[in-house]
Amino acid sequence: MDDREFQKRADECLQHVGRWLEGFDPDELDYSTTDGVVTLSFADGKRFVLNRQSATRQMWLAAGARAWHYRWDAERGAWLDDKDGHELLERIGSTVSEKLGRSVRP
Repeated sequence: MDDREFQKRADECLQHVGRWLEGFDPDELDYSTTDGVVTLSFADGKRFVLNRQSATRQMWLAAGARAWHYRWDAERGAWLDDKDGHELLERIGSTVSEKLGRSVRP
């Protein structure tokens, strides 16, 4: 994947997550976006961060003390973890669900 395609795929991912987050009550889960970063802020002050890593052509997710790195897989059409192959959006859903104590899906 070249830089242009990476930028396009990464921006699509960040926009998708941002649109999903619009549906939450901001007292429960608020978010902010800046160039290449979506920050999820919870009522207890904890934050999760999803960001674009252009140098490695990856998306990175940090949730509490845990972090994952994702590469684009054109065959599956998804961002996949570089260690065990799980999908980024699935991980976002599971970590936010765990944090909120209820099931949510991006």
